[in-house]
Formats: sequence, structure tokens, C-alpha cells
Amino acid sequence: MPRNITVAATQIACTDNAQQNVERAGELVREAAAAGAQVILLQELFQTLYFCKDQKATYFELARPVDENPLLKSMSQLAAELNVVLPISFFERAGNSYFNSLVTIDADGSRFPVYRKSHIPDGPGYQEKFYFSPGDTGFRVCHTRYGRIGAAICWDQWFPEAARAMVLQGAELLLYPTAIGSEPHAAELDSSGHWQRTMQGHAAANMVPVIASNRVGTEVGESCSLTFYGSSFIAGPTGELVACAGRKEREILTATFDLDTIDLARSGWGLFRDRRPDLYAALGSFDGEHP
Repeated sequence: MPRNITVAATQIACTDNAQQNVERAGELVREAAAAGAQVILLQELFQTLYFCKDQKATYFELARPVDENPLLKSMSQLAAELNVVLPISFFERAGNSYFNSLVTIDADGSRFPVYRKSHIPDGPGYQEKFYFSPGDTGFRVCHTRYGRIGAAICWDQWFPEAARAMVLQGAELLLYPTAIGSEPHAAELDSSGHWQRTMQGHAAANMVPVIASNRVGTEVGESCSLTFYGSSFIAGPTGELVACAGRKEREILTATFDLDTIDLARSGWGLFRDRRPDLYAALGSFDGEHP
């Protein structure tokens, strides 16, 4: 009997009203669930505007510990009510440290251990190193009611090592909440195609579906403004685009996959049988030579 799973990618514009953002995210989840989705992905840091455009210490006040976070509590209730799995991106405070984090909530409302974003970007408009320490959790795979999912965050999606690590740990789906758009230092640069193709490559190289949710809209900061290009998508296990959203619209995309059929095809193709970990020592170094 097929082991089918229906996934959803979503995208919305955020406002400076956190409660409104959470309510709108909840509406997306309800609509996606009504359309049959069992695993529903919301975008990166959807509770607020993307504050990393500027370096302002007051934004640290937005962070909350995992166990004291009202957002996670409300999303746990929603997941249990709708019997859906929700990977939730949020700004975490842990003692005197701050992380760009994600908690996957299972369909009964229970929470898996936190994942902290491993790769932290730093550039005009995306000054995340001011706010976030590099994640110390390693990559996680969650054995949810509907399947084994690996979820990482935005800049993580550019690194094939992260995708491979999650699939080696058993991930059957890869999910990436995202906040990416224009480049303040290069107005002519549109990375949307590059962004999609990178993750399509993860899907093809690992033979797993990939789901990415990006935000839309223009957000104005003190040093610059960013226009997020949406283009959220779902890729199939050979890297094919199954569904793709527009650049400006609020959207919900869904797709259904038979995980057992994909698993059989992955085994038969030999991608993991023919790996040579004994030859990959260079991956454990920065310069390809020194571990």
C-alpha cells in the first residue's frame, strides 16, 4: 500500500504587527490543511519583519526561550487540532546566546528538539551574524507521524553537505523556511533562479522531495530595503519542479508523494550504495587539506 504524504509550501508578506503575522500564518496552515496537506511549511522568522537588515540591539528583545515561547505554544495547539506537522522558525534566546532556530511540531502537538541554523550569512541587508550565533545542534531528522523530515533554515539551503547529512540520517523530505530577496549592494542581481536550482540539485542528488517557503513583499529598514521574491516551490525526487509560486502573491502550494516508491527508486539508483566516504576527508576541512 502506498505511503502517500501531502506537503505544502506557503508564502505571505509580513507586517510590523507580530500578532497579525501569527494570525495570518495560522490562516495559511488552516487553508493548507483543508487542501489535504499533512506537512505544512511556513517561511523563516514569519512572526516579525526581517529585522536583520539593520544592526539594532533593541531587536534582541524579540527573542524567546523555547519553553517560554507563546508562538510555539499556539502552533503546537494548531498542529494538534488539525493533525498536521509544522516546522516553525523563530528567534531563540538561550541564556546569553541567540539563535535563528526551528522546532518541528508533530501532528499531536508534541515538539521535537530545537534545530539551530548552522550557516549564518553576513552581507548588506542580511546582517545575521550580528544577531545569531552559529547553531550548535547539528542537523536533525524528525520521525513525525507522516514521515521522516529534515528541516534547515535559509542560508543552510545553499550547502549540499547539509542536505546530504540529513538524508544520511534518514530524511525522506527536506524543508527550508527562507527569507531572501533583493540585494541592496547590487540592484541588478536576481538570485531567485540560482536559489531554486541549488535546492533542486539537493533533491536530485539525494532523490528526496524538497520544499522551500520564502516571504514576499517589500520591507524598509534604516540602512536599506529588501523586496523578497517569493517563488516558493516544491521539487520532486529527481529535482523536477512540481509546483512554484509567484514573486508577489500570498500562495499555498501542495503536492503528494509516495515515500515508499521514492525510497525504492533511491535504493535502486545506487546513489548511496556507491558513495565513497573514505575519499571525502577534504570535506572535513576548510581548505581541502587540513582537518
